[in-house]
Amino acid sequence: MNARIRDAAGCDRASPDGAVARTLQRLSADGASIAQDLVAAEIPVALHYNDESFAVLIATPCDLADLALGFSLSEAIVGDAGELRIDGIAESLEGIAIRMTIPDSRADALARRGRNLPGYGGCGICGSADIESTLRAPPRIESPLRIGQAALHRALAALHRRQPLNAATGATHAAGFANADGGLLLAREDVGRHNALDKLIGAMAMQGIDAGGGFAVVTSRASYELAMKAAQAGIPLLAAISAPTSLAIALADSANLCLAGFARDRQCAVYAHPERLEQQR
Repeated sequence: MNARIRDAAGCDRASPDGAVARTLQRLSADGASIAQDLVAAEIPVALHYNDESFAVLIATPCDLADLALGFSLSEAIVGDAGELRIDGIAESLEGIAIRMTIPDSRADALARRGRNLPGYGGCGICGSADIESTLRAPPRIESPLRIGQAALHRALAALHRRQPLNAATGATHAAGFANADGGLLLAREDVGRHNALDKLIGAMAMQGIDAGGGFAVVTSRASYELAMKAAQAGIPLLAAISAPTSLAIALADSANLCLAGFARDRQCAVYAHPERLEQQR
């Protein structure tokens, strides 16, 4: 059962998964007081494939099986969920280790990619040994999906309501997947925007949701890494509440990914493949 605390504002609230209580000193014109508040948990999560360490992510320790599968898919470590077996998720004083098994052919390809630095995030890029492995080309998205603006804004409104961890802590990103009508099917949260999207991709794969039949919305900027992960997963449209980057736009253009930024207040700016987003529907 989740604990309840009285927070810095004096409100009684429950602690959602991924939040921890911390004591603080609250200062105001009336003086100082001691209170408790909920903050987002953030710990190292080590990913091991076939007993070899590959990356260390800094992540929120919830939905970790989703994270492991989603990262493996979005970084093209495996081609589908059937190629990955999660052998164990073990917590220690230092963090969490996720041990996985993949086919030998996949392990050999992974070893050739190489990493020589820990990756302090979920992007899959930190520590890559060369430019070629960093700027790999994702498969071109073949989905014919087109949606209306109303569907996009419906999904964004629903995502705002599906963020219990951010509502409690104010410190996390969210990623959601909606069907073509804007009905939000899944949402995941994490301190890292890349991790939130990986958790979403993993959850979609576990539940057998067709990535080509809907679109993703994220509460962050649209960076190159997010565009890469969406394209690799086969998601035809990615909408972010903040701006995209130049490399994200270039990747989206080449991958047939519709990329929208500033998606809020019932408006958006479409930077790649605007034909997927229709004015009226």
